[in-house]
Amino acid sequence: MVPDEPIVFAYLDEPPFCWPAAGGAARGCDVELAAAAFQQLGITEFEQRLTTFAELLPGLASGRWTMTTPLFVTAERQKLVDFSRPVWSLADGLLVREADRARLTGYRAVAGATARLVVVGGQVQEQAGLAAGIAAERVIRVATQEEAVAAVRNGDADAYASVAMAHRGYLARQPDDKLTVVTVPADEGSSAAGAFAFGKQHAALRKRFDTALNGLIGSDWHRAMMTRHGFPAGEY
Repeated sequence: MVPDEPIVFAYLDEPPFCWPAAGGAARGCDVELAAAAFQQLGITEFEQRLTTFAELLPGLASGRWTMTTPLFVTAERQKLVDFSRPVWSLADGLLVREADRARLTGYRAVAGATARLVVVGGQVQEQAGLAAGIAAERVIRVATQEEAVAAVRNGDADAYASVAMAHRGYLARQPDDKLTVVTVPADEGSSAAGAFAFGKQHAALRKRFDTALNGLIGSDWHRAMMTRHGFPAGEY
């Protein structure tokens, strides 16, 4: 059954999950998984809308789009939107200057060094950093990945917290030998799984989408696709 209204998929410029390619079409592992799930449902077309992290959930709650690229599931976010079944579980990482690799090995190390942490506002890594002892006044909030990377590069911040795969994806696209990625120890990082988010008015579509995901995740196709995008076993 094809939905009566067009499906609008909101995504971020954050390889290897999603990014805008030539011609405006979205690419990335999250886009490929969504397209494969929709194909299972007989849906061959859906609109792709590039946005910012700050607009992802507000746009979903207000009906500007139907669903979003996966993000961490939290109790606070579940008040606004509904989530699909989990599709990945990712390790946190710090993007740091190469010279700081040995001393900034995780959130506790950042706290102990009284270093400055930059985060994209609203992402769960901010809470993980605060829980590890980083003082709130040493946390810098920005709107985009580009701003966060720039803060580390120019010395306004010492570490940028996100998922390690997002950092690796950024450096693969924009290499910089002065920057490197440190994986946060498992006992310090965010523990939530990631899932596609849907507007609460789209419960029927979400349930059908979950059925399709159940047949895809863990399949040979899915493992090969995630490996092609650089994901290690155990993170999907």
